Amino acid sequence: MAEQTTPVEAPAGADGQIEYGDFYYRHDCGVPYERNEYWLGFFDRIADSIVREFHPSSVLDAGCAMGFLVEALRKRGVDARGVDVSEYAISQVHESVGEHCSVGTLTEPLGQRYALIACIEVIEHIAPAEADKVIANLCAATDRLLLSTTPEDYGEATHLNVQPPEVWSAALAREGFLRDLDHDLSYLTPWAAVYSRREEPLAETVRNYDRSWWRLRHEVSEVRTALLKAQEQLAELESDEGENRPELLQELDRRNEEILRLRDLLIGRDAELGTARGQLAALEDQTQRVANVAGRVQSKIPWLLRPASLLLRLLRTLRRS
Repeated sequence: MAEQTTPVEAPAGADGQIEYGDFYYRHDCGVPYERNEYWLGFFDRIADSIVREFHPSSVLDAGCAMGFLVEALRKRGVDARGVDVSEYAISQVHESVGEHCSVGTLTEPLGQRYALIACIEVIEHIAPAEADKVIANLCAATDRLLLSTTPEDYGEATHLNVQPPEVWSAALAREGFLRDLDHDLSYLTPWAAVYSRREEPLAETVRNYDRSWWRLRHEVSEVRTALLKAQEQLAELESDEGENRPELLQELDRRNEEILRLRDLLIGRDAELGTARGQLAALEDQTQRVANVAGRVQSKIPWLLRPASLLLRLLRTLRRS
């Protein structure tokens, strides 16, 4: 979810526990969290990315709120379910996925396994004393966990356990889960990551992390160098009071226009690539479904397929002749 930095005091129940009710969803999620164009569009994009990158057969949205991600994934053919501690949020789930979302707590075992569990901006709401239990329950129910939890928003009243990413990486490593460095989830949040259950030699783990660290450090260094160079050029233009100043300013305008043109071109190409990937994923899914249906039909009535196959070969022979 989008987070706000200005704290809003969410009301607590008689037992002192925070109530995630109407007040919370109207005030503590940045954009009011309700069935609107912003949130439906947001989770549509997340669902597209999850299907494109992971092709999961089943997904649990752990902390599903009003079930928007569950709804978006089920529209894309994924067996998606959701659980949330808020009775109010579950009462707002769309009727199309009502039977697939339920009230529950992550401090209890999840009851079944999933190809992927998504836990988006939820763990920071868990009290530190229960965090390890929640991590263990999530890991026991899947071999792949998509985790996004803010490392910096301490001002939100319901954030009980804000931690830097390495704290969660260490906790997940104790459960046998390592960060998948080949997946970039910055389309969700800058700190989102996917963790997978795997056993590998320590040397391989160190190699993978060091490769990622060096690549990121190199990219940051290049960006910083480019920015410093741009600042120097701009400073030269601003300090030049000579007769060439008008020409230099015109040249600067032309370069800015070219940068904008190239940026728009890049955005367009990136959009085209995303569309193509989405279409490819859809075609792969359709192909697999057709293959599955054909396999089931052939296993049940193979004697019907043999005459059809012979007839097709006969027709092809007649066409060639």
